[in-house]
Amino acid sequence: MYAIVKTGGKQYKVAEGDLVKGEKIEGEPGASVALTPVLLVDGANVTSKSEDLAKVSVAAEIVEHTKGPKI
Repeated sequence: MYAIVKTGGKQYKVAEGDLVKGEKIEGEPGASVALTPVLLVDGANVTSKSEDLAKVSVAAEIVEHTKGPKI
């Protein structure tokens, strides 16, 4: 099962146990966050209707905050 979530202005394909390097997620390392909006869920059936996905969120944990290279 996987889901497509939108956070920090980008879309990510996530599945249980994945480590995703996201952008602009507020919170302290170790904190749990709910990623919304969910754009698609693929499990036994593919769900992409906005009214069904309005009830869905993806639970995630912030591992660390990093800074990218200076430009």
